[in-house]
Parts: sequence; structure tokens; C-alpha cells
Amino acid sequence: MKVCGVELKGNDAIICILALENSLYDVPKTRVQKISLIDVGDAEAVQKFQFTFAKLIEDYKVDKIIIKGRALKGKFAGGPVGFKMEAAIQLIQDIPVEILAGSFIKKTVAKSQITIDFRDTGLKQFQEQAFNTAFAYLQGS
Repeated sequence: MKVCGVELKGNDAIICILALENSLYDVPKTRVQKISLIDVGDAEAVQKFQFTFAKLIEDYKVDKIIIKGRALKGKFAGGPVGFKMEAAIQLIQDIPVEILAGSFIKKTVAKSQITIDFRDTGLKQFQEQAFNTAFAYLQGS
């Protein structure tokens, strides 16, 4: 199974594609590490963001998108731009999308019997939460 972990931060959807086959994890190289929504008030820009994301998912033959959930209110609540990007991703045709709570991700990564040193993945530091989101989903399923 190949999943795309997503962390929404500011105007960026930070991504990490992670595959699990025969108990082996693989982090394929991708052409981008994040997809940005430049003008949140412009419908065309939102459609372009959605198209770009969908094309990436199609090109890398991803089975499922896993988004790191954010609080709806309170001190650590997600911003309106993030929720707009989340909705655009959820509305992509023919690809299931799941939102994982941050507490589930943290708990699953902590109790995992597989220890992966993030520095060995070849990913950039800002992709760590997206990686943990994908990893937690694969461990929990």
C-alpha cells in the first residue's frame, strides 16, 4: 500500500509518500515536497492547487491520502487556509482521504516496534510530520 502523508501548514500542504510492501517501507523520491495555495480568495488558484495535488497522487499511484488533523478551536487551532486546502484535497475524485488525530499519530509512532531514524529517510526536516502521519497510518492499519 502506498499512502501520502500530509501536514497542512500556512499556505502549504507538506507531503511525504510512503509505501509498505512485504513488511518493507519505501520512501520514493518525489518531484515536490510541498504544494502551495498562493491566492486563497481566487477560485482558480484553489482549483489549480487541487489539480496539482491530484496529478501528484495519480503519477505516484498513491492508494490513500492521510492528513494530520488539527484542532478546530483553541490555542493550536488550524487556520482558515488550512481548512480550505483540506477540503480541496478531500474533494479529489477517486482517492480516499483520512484525517488522523495528532494524538493518535504521536502515540502510534512512540509505541511502534520499528524505529526509523528520520535522518536516514532522505527527506527534508520540514517533512517529518507528514512522514510520521503516513507511518502512523501504515502502522495502525
